[in-house]
Amino acid sequence: MKNKRFFILILSYFLFFIGLQHYYAQTSPTFIEIKGKIIDEDSKDALIFADIIILDSNMSTITNSDGEFVLKVPDSLTSKAVIFSHLGYQKKELKISELISNSKITLTPSATELSAIEIKTFKNAETLLRETLKNRHVYNSDNALMTGFYRETIKKRRKNASLSEAVVQIHKQPYSNFKNDAIELIKSRKSTDYTRLDTLAVKLQGGPFCNLYTDIIKYPEYIFTNDNIPLYDFSFGESTQVNNNPVYVINFKQKPSIIEPLYYGKLYIDSKTLALTNAVFSLNVENRKLASEMYIRKKPRKVDVYPTEATYRVNYRTQNGKWQYAYSNILLTFKVNWKGKLFNSIYTLNSEMAITDWRVNNTNIAKSRENMLKPTTILADETSGFKDPAFWGEYNIIEPEKSIESAIEKIKKQLKRT
Repeated sequence: MKNKRFFILILSYFLFFIGLQHYYAQTSPTFIEIKGKIIDEDSKDALIFADIIILDSNMSTITNSDGEFVLKVPDSLTSKAVIFSHLGYQKKELKISELISNSKITLTPSATELSAIEIKTFKNAETLLRETLKNRHVYNSDNALMTGFYRETIKKRRKNASLSEAVVQIHKQPYSNFKNDAIELIKSRKSTDYTRLDTLAVKLQGGPFCNLYTDIIKYPEYIFTNDNIPLYDFSFGESTQVNNNPVYVINFKQKPSIIEPLYYGKLYIDSKTLALTNAVFSLNVENRKLASEMYIRKKPRKVDVYPTEATYRVNYRTQNGKWQYAYSNILLTFKVNWKGKLFNSIYTLNSEMAITDWRVNNTNIAKSRENMLKPTTILADETSGFKDPAFWGEYNIIEPEKSIESAIEKIKKQLKRT
């Protein structure tokens, strides 16, 4: 079953990494860079995964786990405004000229209760889910070329052991068909500290494809199928808002009698269009043996490996009245027990991908190009980019977290010494 290899996220344990890097030459137009932080107006807490979109354009980015963002605006768009939005908050619109010196943006919480009459439109939460999964006409119906920024980190306990970043172009198929999307590598960099991996190399196969497959509407088979939906319990949660629109909240978890590891979490569904706006869910990892079989493809005989956490997030946004994939995050934690060793090792794998630009492509999606990635592609080791502060040029990226910034600085120092 496809959901037995969820998001094609496979871990192998051996020391050889395979991959091929390609770089595209790029010309850099003149742009201004805006940095800031989005916080809750009342609590002053940082707002994670908030959307930042340049009005009347396809350019966007997202806040990191510190609530911080960086937005690169071409000169041709400096007269525009920027929309700031977050699940459960009122959206805010500010002119770019106001943002150049405005480092903190506050959003106001906004909770809206859907009336009992509105909820009773559906027999139950499961009926609403089924309607949402087949409601594909409210999503992008064109071939699209999406620019995405991808970041992947592997940590041993709290220390970064591997850091990969890439700009990719996603050849996104219309939601109206069932053809798979394609991913083209534009630019990337990576560094791995094998000494922190204790001779145990964690191979993350799939790279950007792992995150792309969290698009539940395009790839429902990885979590919800006609066969496994009856294995879940569904219920309505407290409603909220996205961009000032009321949103249904569906809670789901596997039935107590089901042994097979399934998922639990929340689905956020726009009350007007019945489009999935956000989803946050996790794998039930209580059954170590079965959960391990879903992720571990190859490992040494003398080691026992099992997941202790597997959490997924996907966000959608609207453009020209149509919904489309915008961001996803995957967080996996594994415990590694070596026979004969007193202490175990804990590895955390985190990957995220944000769509920062896109355009409609009126021609057919390219099926064969030199830089096309495969679902089993592994980003190769490459450190040259980390010593170049202008490595990404005009590309919009996700602002590094403080811990990642620290790791990059260490990499720069190592390069200087060598």
